[in-house]
Amino acid sequence: MSRLGKITRRTLLVGAVAVAGGAAFGIYQIRKPVTNPLRPEQGASLNPYVIIDQHGISIIAPRAEMGQGVHTTLAALVAEELDADWESVRVLHGPPAAAYFNAALAHGALPVPGYAMQDWQRSVTEGLGAATKLLGLQVTGGSTSTIDGFTRMRMAGASAREALKAVAAERLGVEIGALRTESGQVIAPDGTEIDYRDLAEAAATRPVPQVALRNPDDWKLLGRSLPRSDMRAKVTGQAQFSTDINLDGMKFATVRVCPYLGGGMAGFDPAPALALPGVEQVLDLGDGIAVVASNTWAAMQGAEAVQIDWTPSPLPATTDEMLDQIARAFDTRPNSTMRDQGSPDDLAAQIEVEYRAPFLAHSTMEPMGATALLQDGHLTLWVGNQAPREHAKVAADAAGIAVEDVTLHTVFLGGGFGRRVETDITRQAAALAAMLPQTPIRLTWSREEDMRHDFYRPAAIARMRGAVSDGRAVLFDAKIAAPSVTRAAIGRMIGREMGGPDKGHVEGAFDQPYAIPNYRVAGHLADLDVPIGFWRAVGNSFNGFFHESFIDELAHAAGRDPLQFRLDHVSAESPVAGGVLEAVRDLSGWGAPVPEGVGRGVAMTWSFGTPTAVVIDLEREGGKIRIARAFIACDPGLVLDPAIVRAQMESGLIYGLSAALMGEITFTDGRADQGNFPEYDALRIFNTPRIEVAIVQDNPHMGGVGEPGTPPAMPALANALFALTGQRVRELPLIKHADFLV
Repeated sequence: MSRLGKITRRTLLVGAVAVAGGAAFGIYQIRKPVTNPLRPEQGASLNPYVIIDQHGISIIAPRAEMGQGVHTTLAALVAEELDADWESVRVLHGPPAAAYFNAALAHGALPVPGYAMQDWQRSVTEGLGAATKLLGLQVTGGSTSTIDGFTRMRMAGASAREALKAVAAERLGVEIGALRTESGQVIAPDGTEIDYRDLAEAAATRPVPQVALRNPDDWKLLGRSLPRSDMRAKVTGQAQFSTDINLDGMKFATVRVCPYLGGGMAGFDPAPALALPGVEQVLDLGDGIAVVASNTWAAMQGAEAVQIDWTPSPLPATTDEMLDQIARAFDTRPNSTMRDQGSPDDLAAQIEVEYRAPFLAHSTMEPMGATALLQDGHLTLWVGNQAPREHAKVAADAAGIAVEDVTLHTVFLGGGFGRRVETDITRQAAALAAMLPQTPIRLTWSREEDMRHDFYRPAAIARMRGAVSDGRAVLFDAKIAAPSVTRAAIGRMIGREMGGPDKGHVEGAFDQPYAIPNYRVAGHLADLDVPIGFWRAVGNSFNGFFHESFIDELAHAAGRDPLQFRLDHVSAESPVAGGVLEAVRDLSGWGAPVPEGVGRGVAMTWSFGTPTAVVIDLEREGGKIRIARAFIACDPGLVLDPAIVRAQMESGLIYGLSAALMGEITFTDGRADQGNFPEYDALRIFNTPRIEVAIVQDNPHMGGVGEPGTPPAMPALANALFALTGQRVRELPLIKHADFLV
């Protein structure tokens, strides 16, 4: 990251620019110029994605690395076309810049199911994606990073390769077509080798070649599992996270902000904190305090010692009151009815039930933190984040300076799951740096502060009506009530509330590939100001539970095998989704006799372009219920790195199982009751199931992999509990209803 610290802005057509000692390459397949944010001060040549200088080849990743392996895949896209030696490539995160806009964020903009999207509709979303350049949405989220970079980053590598070859052809007096490239070198027919570094400066003076991308049959890197680009740094302890930065004269800080949501601070007494060794200052943040000390532990001890008079929360005091307010949304007109097939009101329901899902925290392994220094009017920040441009804007506002005077380094993230889109930690760090100019400040939240000041996954309620006839579902009628994540999170980002139908509120329910003649999903938005935000899989996380639990109820009402029942309704509607169900059936051995004391459940959710099916086996063990085995099958289309896809499916599954089993944030007096892992736990090694993953590649369109493993994990677990005990649980977490091994 230190090399990027010397980079400032430069405007140019995406292409080549010559500077001393190197060259820059790249291309966007869009019409207008963009701003290249990278300019070397000495001895390097840059464009938005490729650096070639005396040190070798570096690739700029436009998305954050938070453990999902995206830096590896994005760099491989460039390296494949560039013919770079994978082992020697360096990967760096780009600075805040409009050039790194994420066009794939617009792929889900239309209010139609992804599985049924027509070619013309996909063309519309691609047009909307190009338009996001104007907004400069540099966001890591929505399982979009690889989809967004798939063509763009290969073009950057391919154009660089051909420019280098053109210079070599002139020097050697041969036709460009006679040259080949390998491992960072141009190679002539007679075996002469010229290192890219020796060609870079001259190549930079040329127009960018318009080149064709390589056929996947010729790929050497893509399509196979590569060594992770971040692996060595992480296993050797060299990887830097937000609170790993060490600067001369550094001070250490933590905060205590009003725990009563929406409340404030009437006053505080800093004396008990200032009496502690190492504590130097207690600063007023308005709604809380910051303690500055000689080390982080002293700061945290001091923060606990400060006597603070908090003002109460204006929100409903308890979880039950909050759920009552959510339920009142059913009395209002639906915000959306994005699926309304047949005549649901004309059919009598055979099953009418209600499901509930709780508030959830992100609980990233790395608590929120940032390091900041305001020096001579310029603010430098090191912060793990999912939206660098937004964080830079907020930092400038908090420090009272222009955004051009902010340098923001996006370091490794110890988990994100949507939490680090939010800018609260950056605002605090910038404000502290402004209070203490010329002094580096390392701000670290306690786990309790992290959990009690999250932007939670909202609680949600679903009311379902259904009917079956002749072994098939004939009615699926769902009403879903919850506060709107989209309106809350996007409203914070753009400064105003979005209107219109909220697709994210009903995703995972209205857009599932089931052929049911009377199928309706209505979304009701609840008026509740609990701070909520994007949580892994967003609306799919609770709607997947609602939808697939109810499909299971319909299957049992019809007297059908739950997996075959799904296949009968899915295969004709979407052969791709049907293939995933068949894959998980074969992987798990579904249909073979189940041993006594074993309960088996299945679920399938299409989310983020990827249908994913899960089978869970539960076993009784010493009076407890163990999650013994888990089988997951997905079809994200073209797979660029199988090991990363497999790891993300396992990660999403474990995250979903943890939430379904024991995840719950509750409130008393408007304050979260849970503050640390003893009250908000996750699966550990001893109770994590053995996991098997099947990856199918029949999907004609590339889908995401970071989130799709989470939604079906929750209903698959609940359905397995029903199979084991005969108890249909319609409220999460399951630990409240059965004695699991935890």
